[in-house]
Amino acid sequence: METDIRLLLDSDLPAALRLKELAQWNQTEDDWKRLLRLEPNGCFCATSNGAVVGTATTTIYGSALAWIGMVLVDPEHRRKGIATRLMEAAMNYLAGAGVATIKLDATPSGKPIYQRLDFSEECLVERWAGTGLKSSSSGASPAVSRQGEMLALDQEAFGTDRARLLKMLMNESWMEPRQTNDGDATTGFAMARPGTVANYVGPVIARDANVARNLLDEMLGQLMGQPVYIDLNTDFVHGRQILYERGFTKQRDLIRMSYGKRTDAGTSQLVFAIAGPELG
Repeated sequence: METDIRLLLDSDLPAALRLKELAQWNQTEDDWKRLLRLEPNGCFCATSNGAVVGTATTTIYGSALAWIGMVLVDPEHRRKGIATRLMEAAMNYLAGAGVATIKLDATPSGKPIYQRLDFSEECLVERWAGTGLKSSSSGASPAVSRQGEMLALDQEAFGTDRARLLKMLMNESWMEPRQTNDGDATTGFAMARPGTVANYVGPVIARDANVARNLLDEMLGQLMGQPVYIDLNTDFVHGRQILYERGFTKQRDLIRMSYGKRTDAGTSQLVFAIAGPELG
């Protein structure tokens, strides 16, 4: 049966959510909608006999960097080259947009597909799970109070401008983003949003481990008793210890991979928790 690749549309979201549920991923319908708003011409689906059987999304952060995410294929249609064709559509789109470097966070099962497309392994990201708990932390303030400084810190940490994404995340979440400051300097910030399985804390950007601890405690205090996921940048100093001390347990690995011009963008040691596997 022939498979076609086309743009993913708003009307395809129920089918995309079905694929996400089959994979037991945590993204919500709002996460899908955000991806379509960020890059309406860079999200793709595979269809067989009119039914959506695969997806892939792109998010462009200027000409320097783009992210590929939500590479999903219906289990009944796997091993037919669909994921490769979706990846090729996404990569061709990004090449046409003049993007120098493409990155993604791969599951272990997806890693061989990306290796065949000349993606190289860069670093390890770990999914940790825990529960929101009462915080005794202090010193963090609402991120909106000094948003410009927060966005500047993120650009330093992430290596390129993703202000549009961060403003969307701030505006759409009922959980208040938190920010820490040392005099005139912003030293870190944290965001969180709902998921279908657990609330997702990230991104968290911090100058050091103490800042990360305070920010994480602030976010967990807003999520008392609720399940929480965090995708840890394992290059962050004392990152595992911070999570372990708060009762988190490691769930699985994600492999950060890159294609094109080599760059440290997205992998700075200022990144404690990523914004999401589909976003970097």
